[in-house]
Amino acid sequence: MAVKGRAIQVQDKVILEAGNLQGLLGTLSRKGFNLVGPTVRDGAIVYDELSSAADLPAGYVDEQDAAIYRIKKGKSAALFGYVVGPRSWKHYLWPPQLALWSAKRDGKGIQYRKDSAKPPKYAFIGARSCELAAIAIQDRVFLEGKYVDPDYKARRDNVFIVAVNCGRAAGTCFCVSMKTGPKATSGFDVALTEILDGGHRFLAEAGTKRGADVLSAITTRKAGAEDEKAADRAVAKAKGQMGRKLDTKGIKELLYANLENPRWEEVGKRCLTCTNCTLVCPTCFCMTVEDTTDLTGEALRTRRWDSCFTLGHSYMAGGGSLRSSNKARYRQWLTHKLASWQDQFGTSGCVGCGRCITWCPAGIDITEEVAAIRSSQTPGKAKPSREGR
Repeated sequence: MAVKGRAIQVQDKVILEAGNLQGLLGTLSRKGFNLVGPTVRDGAIVYDELSSAADLPAGYVDEQDAAIYRIKKGKSAALFGYVVGPRSWKHYLWPPQLALWSAKRDGKGIQYRKDSAKPPKYAFIGARSCELAAIAIQDRVFLEGKYVDPDYKARRDNVFIVAVNCGRAAGTCFCVSMKTGPKATSGFDVALTEILDGGHRFLAEAGTKRGADVLSAITTRKAGAEDEKAADRAVAKAKGQMGRKLDTKGIKELLYANLENPRWEEVGKRCLTCTNCTLVCPTCFCMTVEDTTDLTGEALRTRRWDSCFTLGHSYMAGGGSLRSSNKARYRQWLTHKLASWQDQFGTSGCVGCGRCITWCPAGIDITEEVAAIRSSQTPGKAKPSREGR
């Protein structure tokens, strides 16, 4: 029986027919949210603005492996049959480039201006469990420390998240190893599980009061036992399809004790320091600040993404770059991601999405590198070295 307008509690599970998904998107639009979700563009599935459910990648699946990514039409009508593409949600929460302030001299001196416009309200459609874990990691970095990033907070406060539990895994996924998926357990307003057997539908559940309010405003029916079993089977299928695995037991101590392992030299010869891995990573947040002026005398200060793979990232005045070799920069990235990140923020910096493996042009695999170090341990220093040459 359809139940539109009935108050849905946070713990309720309901069925949203695939044909009624537009009702969910339309409700969010009417509440002032700009819809952002998966769409097909330039041979990939990327997050971009959506006008309706018709923009979703219906029937598309992705093939991913080390340095391999392609999409194709599958045999099913799934709207969320892909896994993850090159773009993560940090593009909207921690944008690649942000104007901090500008200044211009006039007859009264130097006038400073800062953009006071509020960031748009976004509804993220199709966030996966590993991505929710990544957002939680960036929340800890930017919101829970001594200093709060005001732009990140303003953007984060205006986001409504519709998560989608994974029904399949890609060849580079290892979220099970990182305990971040494939089912979303927190960090969402509404979570959907796409069900294809017995009719195309979604098992929907609210994770917040406002999520419950949105579900109450659209046509749904109460979920039955068979619906829940079908949803569980879909997630279990993805769990059993993991293309990679990472042994995280004692990983911090392992990496700290192997700073001079010869494996770093081997991977350094392959690494192009192209920064692809940090660009696609949903948790990397390195940034730099640039000052520029134009011919009118106006100055602009801009924050933009940076990467620990660039030579200038570890540059110190009078001392040059601390990490001048490819070996040193790759070691810094992997050791920070899996080890020293734990010391800084109390969690791993990796969520097992596999993007760094897929989008590395040299096919370098973070899980393979850790396994190689584990199998050929050599004594090293107890803490990360600042000397990287």
